[in-house]
Parts: sequence; C-alpha cells; structure tokens
Amino acid sequence: MSTAESARRDWRSRIYRPSGEVAGPSSPDLAAPSGVRARSGRGHVTVSWDPVPGAIGYLVERAAEAAGPYLPVEQPDVDVPAVPGTRFVDTFADAWYRVAAVATVDAAGPFSSPASVSSGADTGEVSVQVDASRVIGPVGRPWAYMIGSEHLSHLLSDETVGGRPIGAELLAALRVMREELGVRTVRAHAILCDDLGVYREVDGEPVHDFRKVDEVYDRIMAIGLRPIVELSFMPRDLAVDPDKTVFGYQAIISPPKDYDRWGDLVRALVGHLADRYGLQELIDNWAFEVWNEPNLEVFWSGTPEEFFRLYDVSAAAVKDVHPELRVGGPSSAADGWVQELLDHVHGSGAALDFLSTHTYGNAPLDWRPALARYGRAGTPIWWTEWGPTPTHFHGIGDGPFGATFLLHGMRSAAGRLDALAHWVASDHFEELGRPPSLFHGGFGLLTVGNLRKPRFFALSLANRLGEHELAHTLTGDLGGVEVWPALAADGAIGLLIWNGTLNQSQAGGDPALTRDITLTLTNLPEASYTLTHHRIDLTHSNIQSAWPDGTPWPDTHQWAALHEANTLDEFTPPRTVEGGTVTLTFPLPMPGISYLELRAEH
Repeated sequence: MSTAESARRDWRSRIYRPSGEVAGPSSPDLAAPSGVRARSGRGHVTVSWDPVPGAIGYLVERAAEAAGPYLPVEQPDVDVPAVPGTRFVDTFADAWYRVAAVATVDAAGPFSSPASVSSGADTGEVSVQVDASRVIGPVGRPWAYMIGSEHLSHLLSDETVGGRPIGAELLAALRVMREELGVRTVRAHAILCDDLGVYREVDGEPVHDFRKVDEVYDRIMAIGLRPIVELSFMPRDLAVDPDKTVFGYQAIISPPKDYDRWGDLVRALVGHLADRYGLQELIDNWAFEVWNEPNLEVFWSGTPEEFFRLYDVSAAAVKDVHPELRVGGPSSAADGWVQELLDHVHGSGAALDFLSTHTYGNAPLDWRPALARYGRAGTPIWWTEWGPTPTHFHGIGDGPFGATFLLHGMRSAAGRLDALAHWVASDHFEELGRPPSLFHGGFGLLTVGNLRKPRFFALSLANRLGEHELAHTLTGDLGGVEVWPALAADGAIGLLIWNGTLNQSQAGGDPALTRDITLTLTNLPEASYTLTHHRIDLTHSNIQSAWPDGTPWPDTHQWAALHEANTLDEFTPPRTVEGGTVTLTFPLPMPGISYLELRAEH
C-alpha cells in the first residue's frame, strides 16, 4: 500500500472521532425562537424567525406531520448544520418546521412551536431595488485578511505534478491571492515538522535550527504576504509518541514529552523571527495560532487537558518574546472547544488575542455572544479554515456551486468576523496524496497550472465592490437569491447578485430554482454610464466545462488553450445607460452569479 493510500485509509477511519470530552462550563438558557414562519416558493421553502439574544446560531428541523418525528435539516457534507442568521432556505422541503437557538455548538435551547408551510410566491420572479444615493455602511471584506495553504515547505519542492512545477506554482498562486484578492496573510500547517529540521536532540540536549523556516518565510515575505504561524506539528525528538501521525507527510500529532522544551522551542522560534524580520513587523502583521483541530483524534493523540496545557505553555512562550505579540486558538474543527477554551483561559489567565475555529459546508456561526459572556467583546474572530467541503477529492468546489457558496458565506460574515480564510489557495496540495488529475475535487481556488476556478472569480468580483454598501430590498420568490451592492470612491456602482443553495445534491443545477430578476437602480446621478454584466454559471466563467471528463492532464498545447479559455465571461455586451432610474431584467440560474457595474462615461 502506498503512503498516500495508507494516509487516506487512516484519515477515513479517524476523521470524525473526538480526541476527548471536555467538562465544559454550563451554557446559558436560551428562549425558543418566536415568530417562526415557513412559506413555500418554486422549488423551496423559506423558514424565518425572530432573533434570540445570546444565540450564536439556530438549528432547523422539519417533519411531514405536526406531531413529528422531526429531523434536522442537514445538508450533505456539512460539519455544522446550525445557521448563523434567522432565515433558512430548504430545497428538500417538508410540511412542518421548528427552530431552536444555539448557545454553543453542543448546546441548543428548546424548540419553537411547529409552523406549517403556507403558500407564498411561486412565480420564480425576484425584484431587486437599489438606491444609489443611500449608503448604509461599509462593505466588509472577510476574505481579505487570510488565505489557507498547504504546508509551506511545499514551496521548496522542485518536483512536478501534471508536468507543472510544485514549488514555483504554489508561490505564484499565493502571489495571485495577494495581488488580485488583496489577501494579507497566509496560514498553513506544519512549520515545526521534521522536514524543516527545526528541532533535534543531540546527546539528550535540544538543538534548534530555523534555516529552512527562513527559506520558507523569506519567499512569503517577498510576495507581500505575512504568515499566521500555526504552531504545529510535533518534532519527532520532542514527541511522547512519535508513531502517532497524520497525512501522507506523516506529521506527528503527539503531545510533547517535555512541555518546558516545547515552550523553549516556541520561544526560540518567535525570538528568531523577531530578530530576522523585526519585532515591530511581527507585532503589526504576524500572529501565532496554537496547533490545528486538537478536538479531533486524527490531529491530537493527547487528552483535552494536555492540549490546554500546550496552549498555556505556547501562549506564555510567545508573550515572553514580547507581550504585544498575538496568540490564539483553539483552531478547532467544526466550532468545537471554543467555549471550553474561553472557560479555560478565564481560569488559567493565559493570553487569548484572537479566537479561531473552522467549519465547512455552511456559513460560520456568530461567536460574539459567547465572547461577550466572558467579558471579551471585541476579541477578533478568525475562521482559519472554511470552504464548501471538508472532504478531500470531493469535487463539489470545482464548478459554480462553490462560487455561490463562497459569496453566501462571505456575505454572512461581513461585518461580524475579522477573517474567513478560504481553505486553500492552490490545488498543489498533498495531505492525502498529490492531485491525480486536473479537476480532482481539490480545495484550491486555483488548479494545478493556476487556472482560476469559479470560486476564485467569485471572490475577485467581491473584491471589485466599492467601499460603501448601498440600501437595497429584495421581494418576490427569492429562494437562494442574495444581493450585495456597493458604491466606490470614484462613483462606480457594482452589484453582485447570486442564486445558490447549501444542498450539494443540486450542484449541477435545478430548473425549478432558476429566477427571473428585475433589477431597478434609483437615484443615479444624471450622467451616461457604461453598464457591464459578467456571469458565473455552468457555461460562463467555468473552466471545468472546457476540459473533458476522464482526461487526467493537459499537454503543452492543451494548457495554452485552457489558459486562453480561462476568462471571466460577459453575459451581455457593454452598453450605455442614462442616470436617474435604470431597470434591467435577466434570468439567473442556480447556481449562478451576475456582477453588474455602472461607471460614468467621460
């Protein structure tokens, strides 16, 4: 059995096993949501309710009859079914719904009284109205702070995949994130693994060597990114059980055999980085995250108590270098151990400068109420991993479904999170084996060969939005239609309108969910404008559609043709419109995205 096959088998056997149970604090009592409403539309049921103070999210259940049985509305490949807002669109659909508020990921309050589905608009028609004269607030950019990457030692590889150079293309992909999406930092695993040689013991004494770490970080700094340093995994000579590993590159997931030596290693690394790049540079632009997903057995072979000790020792070591350096966690899977870490540091006094966790397949929950309960309102919240799926080689993110998913999540996060880091930048990725073909279901925004996937185009369009969000309303048979309109400093107006679902079984489209959009912009200054309309859907801006299934890798000529075809496509040709009021109509499939821009002519 190959190393990759062995890693995949091990991953599948352990990925959902917790690393232990934490005797966490009691959760606040939350009221049952009131005002629960369920209205039918073409191809969907929309469930809505009133907010519950203190809730970080809500669970929705459905049943065929009022008496039940009720089952969670769980979408495929979603690790946290709770949603952060007070509206949920169910494209499975049933007759009765009830909702509960969530205080922590493991604790929900009582369910509401059941609500039956009432008839709503089922015309497939949606009206979008935007007031070009009224700004309602800033446009948040939660994608812009951080991007995820495969372990950064991959940058040093001179091997190839699909005939493409691994290290050079991974670096080029990260440069694209910086230059085209405005991303400022990169977060990755395994900076302390043995392939970078940071720690060994000679005659029983520790030896630190950060020369290869310097090679990696020098390359990151040279392209204008800054590292979020994930303090993982365990060097072999420091591990209490070096045979406990994860991934094809056999990262050691063991606790340290000596916590003092672990603290010394962290302190030495941080001090070395401060000497090399400048202490103020680290204070201003870097941060240190303790471990990765310790609440899963596949990433932490110790107990919860051993992880919390690791957290305290790591945080103290970082702060020993300088108290203004930032450290945080728990970097957990599926929103786990968040309140538990808050409770732990409340007792231990360890620093927590940011809260970090992960989720896949859904919009991130809202941990602000939990932080407020611990007197930590305003602490930055970072989702240091997030994306359409947690499953390697899944395939769901290569097409336009992933693009609408990203916009839904970013829109939800804007203004309430400090970072929503897409996992990852590039399909140059080898956790469970290197890419077997061009479109293999990789996590990357870019393929091997740095072709832009629909997900990348979606974020590039979001990044084109201006700084000021405009007032807007949506009415009609909405389904999964959302809108994000903005005004730029130069007077240009950009509008993102998309139609999506969390239901991955409909990723290939569903005619019942197509919507006919009537967009009206009012109070435009009197001028002539050039109107452009770009589209992402199954047949637009979707490079996967240009490559035949079953063909693993392009040859030289095919690579050239694919790069030529890898464009953000216009839906209609540019045209001139006059100010005042502008009305447009167009169909919007599911999954589909339209980006319309009006720019004054001179």
